[in-house]
Amino acid sequence: MKASTIRVVDSWLGIPACAALTLWRRLFDRRPAPGPVKRILFFKLVEQGATVLAYPSLRTAVERVGAENVFFMVLEENRAILDLLEIVPPQNVISVPTGGLLTTLVGMVRGLLRVRREKIDSVLDFEFFARSSAVFAYLCGASRRVGYHRFEGGGPWRGDLMTHRLVYTPHVHALRAMRVMVEALWREPAQLPALDIDQFSFDESLVRFSPKPHDVEAVRNAISQATDGAVPRRLVLLNANTSDRDLVPLRRWDADRYVDLARRILAEHEDVSIAFTGAPSEAADVEPLVREVNHPRCFSMAGKTTMRQLLVLYTLAEVLVSNDSGPAHFAALTDVETVTLFGPEVPRLWGALGPRSHIIWLALPCSPCLSAYNNRLAVECHNNLCMKGITVDRVYETVRGILGRRSAADSRA
Repeated sequence: MKASTIRVVDSWLGIPACAALTLWRRLFDRRPAPGPVKRILFFKLVEQGATVLAYPSLRTAVERVGAENVFFMVLEENRAILDLLEIVPPQNVISVPTGGLLTTLVGMVRGLLRVRREKIDSVLDFEFFARSSAVFAYLCGASRRVGYHRFEGGGPWRGDLMTHRLVYTPHVHALRAMRVMVEALWREPAQLPALDIDQFSFDESLVRFSPKPHDVEAVRNAISQATDGAVPRRLVLLNANTSDRDLVPLRRWDADRYVDLARRILAEHEDVSIAFTGAPSEAADVEPLVREVNHPRCFSMAGKTTMRQLLVLYTLAEVLVSNDSGPAHFAALTDVETVTLFGPEVPRLWGALGPRSHIIWLALPCSPCLSAYNNRLAVECHNNLCMKGITVDRVYETVRGILGRRSAADSRA
């Protein structure tokens, strides 16, 4: 199911559902006082990149209640990266199937029943201002429900269904905001939303992905097939996001610019090869880009890897160039240098953290126009100047600098 469809349903069905349940809660809900935190559910259906950012929060929960008592609910199509993090036991991942509205709704109901059977007492709503997640948190029977509340500020209204109500602020990185939610779970609701927490003291480290020898061999074989047997000495990856249609034209950097960037890298670096990456659904759109580059050291890996193999590919590359999307966060689990192009959202909240993250953002007056306040819905913009203003020259100079530094480091080693 497309993200845009989810948001439309969330609005049309979510508002009356939140209103009805809020009324029920205030008039009839007499749940007993909660006991100690024992079993925790993380609710994050969409956005695999955000799942990577949730890793420090998951690690903290596992440390406090044990891995066997930590659960995660996610759409089936977004589960792959969660499994690669190896932090939540596979049997504790509650997958919701996709394939249409009815299929997803039935899956949500089954997930709700599963949560009740597991006697989960605490839910952390990582969907920020989604109404469906607030409804789910209330109906699952958990005595503690941590999530954002509108109060007098912005953001979509979603009733009064949380026990631990927090204030959303656009000045806290998403990784730290999720981590704060975990801390709030152990606070008395009456104390909230005020929190005397030093967010900069959090351990923000991510798990390091270490491929097995057979994984590396499989990806090298895939590269060999894509290059007719050629072995790249140095590899640069370009993620053109040709299927990111929900946010077009806002988030995408023009495909012609990726072509121009590839040509310039290949012209100046005779030992570098270029691989375009992408999901299976993007393969047909990526092939024309490779043909347009028209160079023996340029090839497509779109649709030719599993999620695990994509991370292996990152370990074999030196640089990844991508717009603001999941791959930029997946790459943070490896040592590849990542150049992320931001436009309608703000890197202060969503940029990959760490020394290998290189962010290009113009900070135009109209940006960010997508935020939790508007459920990250596409605004009425038909001219994404925030992305068009990022020139090939600027991206190329960033990539060129990274390749030069890595080459110098290799020569000193």
